[in-house]
Amino acid sequence: MGIPQNPNIFANNPLDRASYRRADKDWVAAQLADSASLFVPFHRLQPFVLPEEKPSQGKDVGWLRMGLLHELAGPEPLVVFLGINKRGKSLFAADVSGLKNAENHPALKGFGAFEELRGLAMAGEITPSELAILAQGKSMIDWHQRHGFCSVCGTRTEMAEAGYKRACPSCKAEHFPRTDPVVIMLATHGDTCFLGRQKIWPKGMFSALAGFIEPGESIEEAVARELHEEAGLSTASVSYHSTQPWPYPSSLMIGCMAVAENDTFKIDGIELSEGRWFSRAEVKAVLAGKGDGSFWMPPPFAIAHQLVKTFAEQ
Repeated sequence: MGIPQNPNIFANNPLDRASYRRADKDWVAAQLADSASLFVPFHRLQPFVLPEEKPSQGKDVGWLRMGLLHELAGPEPLVVFLGINKRGKSLFAADVSGLKNAENHPALKGFGAFEELRGLAMAGEITPSELAILAQGKSMIDWHQRHGFCSVCGTRTEMAEAGYKRACPSCKAEHFPRTDPVVIMLATHGDTCFLGRQKIWPKGMFSALAGFIEPGESIEEAVARELHEEAGLSTASVSYHSTQPWPYPSSLMIGCMAVAENDTFKIDGIELSEGRWFSRAEVKAVLAGKGDGSFWMPPPFAIAHQLVKTFAEQ
């Protein structure tokens, strides 16, 4: 029995990550040399995407044959193994940021474009499963770009295990990709939920509160701390909703529902500029596109939307 479908964009990655294969250098080399294997190029963390063949058909990931890898990514490419698809093909992500005018390269010109992942997700132009694969590739390439040197001794590190480890040739330290856990929670009290907004957000936008989990802190403790620090809310209980991989650069959004002890709140004026309790009827109306225009919430691709939707449908 498979795990339930996750409602969040960038989740539900369909690939077999084959993590047990990554340390096998011969196997990885064979996949890189296999003419059936494919890679998607990323230019400055933007994936290569093919346009719609027909209106409303949706865009496609610009998968390329491995024969183009060195031509586009150089003699020592930053290439990361993503996994094996249902057809048994090995898929990779490669950084081609070294190309000055990537879209006009002879191998790519006229075929597609490098596009920002968030925009693709918001527009719904790529299937959720493909978005999850692209999010994995973006996060991994970003990590390599940021962690080229050993944090212990400062020596340049070397890629290992198909891109899932960097090893220091000097002090032998091993470095692994990091994922930063973030709690995002919807506080509720009776038939209302609490939403806040930041000054820099578009006018009228309200959303669930969020914050990074600190070392030595549980999910529940982080939820209670963030609600208290940002809005002066006291938490009675916390329950898990769902998670969302968030490749900006590599976070895991942990969605929670929190029951507040009362409806007393005090905005901190630092993280939040405004906050208020919204009735179930108010958020239902906005979700249905029938609100009065006084406020709006993040679109469906954001986990905050899914939290509010769950509350509205209870």
